[in-house]
Amino acid sequence: MQKKIIITGGCGYIGSHTVVECLENYTKENGYEQDYQIISIDSHLNSSSSVIKNIESLTGRKIKNYDVDLCDYEKTKEIFEKEVGINSESNSQIIGIIHFAALKSVPDSVADPVFYYQNNLNSLLNILKLSKEYKVENFIFSSSCSVYGNTTELPVSENTAFGSAESPYAYTKQVGERMIIDFAKTSKSQKFVLLRYFNPVGAHVSAQIGEDPKNPPTSLVPIITLTAAGKRDKMLVHGSDYETRDGSCIRDYIHVSDIAEAHRLAIDFLVKNNLDNKKINQVEIFNLGTGNGVTVLEAIKAFEKVSNKKLNYELGGRREGDVVEIYADNAKAKTLLGWIPKYGIEEMMLSAWKWQEKIL
Repeated sequence: MQKKIIITGGCGYIGSHTVVECLENYTKENGYEQDYQIISIDSHLNSSSSVIKNIESLTGRKIKNYDVDLCDYEKTKEIFEKEVGINSESNSQIIGIIHFAALKSVPDSVADPVFYYQNNLNSLLNILKLSKEYKVENFIFSSSCSVYGNTTELPVSENTAFGSAESPYAYTKQVGERMIIDFAKTSKSQKFVLLRYFNPVGAHVSAQIGEDPKNPPTSLVPIITLTAAGKRDKMLVHGSDYETRDGSCIRDYIHVSDIAEAHRLAIDFLVKNNLDNKKINQVEIFNLGTGNGVTVLEAIKAFEKVSNKKLNYELGGRREGDVVEIYADNAKAKTLLGWIPKYGIEEMMLSAWKWQEKIL
């Protein structure tokens, strides 16, 4: 029986790195009974189809991508029917679904909240319904530390109460988690992991894949690299009067390849516990962060050090939707998933710069 993993948003930033992580690790050479087939579903709303060639060049393996909008239930169902349904071309089983596909820009969500609610929530609803219908036991959801809002509890643990969502994007993650928790009560055969990651940055060490959105980036690191590359005249630091050590926001930056590894470990965690018949919560939640808070200005200085580039930046006003300070308590992920972040802030910045240099 051919075993498969579906990765929605597999051509996006974190999705593409997770595709590589799975292709390189779910192999006979690594002790699995066969090489798993990785299937991507990505409509390229904010990604490029060219990433598929880069993944194949990097891994030496082919990847199948369906150019389908997950908000289209019937077309999404056709994928499941083709891959594992009664009319499928081969005897196969979907081991798990890793659901990334969602829009993630805080300012864009503030500007167009209806579009964010429609895209992020309808796509999740459809993939949940189909996971149950086609008996996919293991489901990994891409969540975010934004669910905690402007919390006063630091570092935040998985038990930290949600604050008020600071943006429509953050609210889609809060609602998405609640949807899964409620859905799980009606589908006892399924297990779910919600991964709340903090601020993914950097690029694959090969510099063959990285962050390359179609739409203008709003995240710090791609703005830094674009400014250093001369594609932007200058960059703006949003807020310099916060009650932090240098006045700028504090974030927990985590290398994208560390994030990708955590998704594979989460699949293994669910599969192993099912095989061993161990009692785990039907919905498990993990924070993914280094546990270290870094200010925006400290991140800029780290980039300048490793790139030998002086950034042209200005201090500006606060940006609507931003939280002041947040970083993770990652003890649960370390203990139960065996997940240990490998990269520091300078390594993150260097990998991001090498990727930017390649695509200049």
